Amino acid sequence: MVPALLILLGAMETLQTDLFPGKTLLLLPPVNFTIKVTGLAQVLLSWEQNPNQGQTIATVKYHVKINTPQEEDYETRNTESKCETILHQGFSASVRTILWRDHSFLASSWVSAEHKAPPGFPGTSIVNLTCTTNTEAGNYTNLKSYQVSLHCTWLAGKDAPEDTQYFLYYRYGSWTEECQEYSKDILNRNTACWFPRTFIHSKARNRLAVHVNGSSKHAAVKPFDQLFDTQAIDQPNTPMNVTAEIEGSRLSIQWAKPVSAFPIHCFDYEVKIYNMKGYNQVEKTTTNTFVSTTDGVSKYFIQVRAAVSPACRTIGLWSKWSRPIYVGKEQKPITKWFLIILSATICFMLLIFLFLCRIYHIWTKLFPPVPEPKSNIKDFIVTTNCEKAGSRETEIEAMSYIEEPVFEILENSVF
Repeated sequence: MVPALLILLGAMETLQTDLFPGKTLLLLPPVNFTIKVTGLAQVLLSWEQNPNQGQTIATVKYHVKINTPQEEDYETRNTESKCETILHQGFSASVRTILWRDHSFLASSWVSAEHKAPPGFPGTSIVNLTCTTNTEAGNYTNLKSYQVSLHCTWLAGKDAPEDTQYFLYYRYGSWTEECQEYSKDILNRNTACWFPRTFIHSKARNRLAVHVNGSSKHAAVKPFDQLFDTQAIDQPNTPMNVTAEIEGSRLSIQWAKPVSAFPIHCFDYEVKIYNMKGYNQVEKTTTNTFVSTTDGVSKYFIQVRAAVSPACRTIGLWSKWSRPIYVGKEQKPITKWFLIILSATICFMLLIFLFLCRIYHIWTKLFPPVPEPKSNIKDFIVTTNCEKAGSRETEIEAMSYIEEPVFEILENSVF
C-alpha cells in the first residue's frame, strides 16, 4: 500500500511539472480541520483553505475520506460537511485539496482529525437493538393527521453488572427525545422503550438515529449507536373490516386499507386461507378484494396483511396478520357433547338392564329351559329296585327317588 502511494505521489509531481513547464503549482492541504459532534450519531467536519496557497484557484475542491467506523469518501466544494454515523466506536476522517485542470488531477497531502470512542468496558453495551415505527390516525381541529409511534427492544450486555440501567434517546432531523416508557427484564433493567408519539414524519425518508447509554456503580457502561432507515422499519397497520362469504363453492373476501398516510393504491396485500385439515393457501394481490374456490364442506379461516408498495417507497415491513375470521360449515361443540352423552347413557342403561336380569332371573323366566330326557340306565335301575321291593310302599318310595333327580337336573339347568 505504501509503495503504491509513493508511486502515485511521484507520478502526480511529474504530471504537475509536465503540465505547467517553468512554473511549479503546489497544492497545500487545508488547515484547522476539526470534528464536532452536533447531535446523536451526527458530526460536523470543518476546515479552511490554506492561507499560504499563494494563488487563487476558483476550481479547487476537497476530497473527504471517512476512515472509521466505516470507510467512505466523497468530494465537495464546501469547507464543511455534515455526516451521520455511529460514534460509539470512535470516528476519524481526513481531507485534502484537489484540482482538476485540463483533464489532469492534482492533490495535496492529507490532514486528519479524530473523535475518540467514549469510555466504557467491553461487553457492557446493549446488543440486538431493533426498532419499528407505526402510524396512528388522529383528529385534531377537524383535520385528519397521523402520529408515528416508535418501539425499540434490546438485550443487556453479557458482561453488564446486574445493577446496570439503560436509557434510550432518538434523533430524527433536528429533534431529539428521551424515552419515558420502559419495559424491564427480571433484573429490573430497561430492555424496551415505547414512544406513543414522535416527531417522525408518517412518510419519512430520513434516517433515524438511536442512542442507548447506561450507568452502573460497578463499571463504566459503554454507549451504543445505531442508524435506521425509517422506510425499512415502518410497519403498516393491519387491513380493516375484513369480511368473507361463501356462495356455493365461491369464496369472496373483502377488506379496507390500513390506517396510513399513504393512499389506497400504495398497498400490496397477502391473503391467507386455511383450515384444520391442513389446507393452506397464501396469495398476493394489489386490490382490496380476493376470490377463491372451496370444497363447500369445510370451515375456512381467513387472514389478510399489508405492505406499502415499492411504487410509493422503499420496500419495508409487512403488517401483522389481521384477526382470523371463519366461513363455511361448522360442527358446533354442543352437538358433539350431545352425541357423547347420549352414547354413554345408552351404554349405562344397557348395563343396568343386564344386571337386573342376572339378579331376578328375568331372562330364564322369559325363556325357560327345555327339560333334559331321562337316562335309560337310571330307568333300568329304578325299575329293578321296584320289582325287588314287591310292596306298594316301596314302590312309592322308588318313584319319589326317581322324581327328585329330575327336579335337581331342572334346577341346575336354570342356573
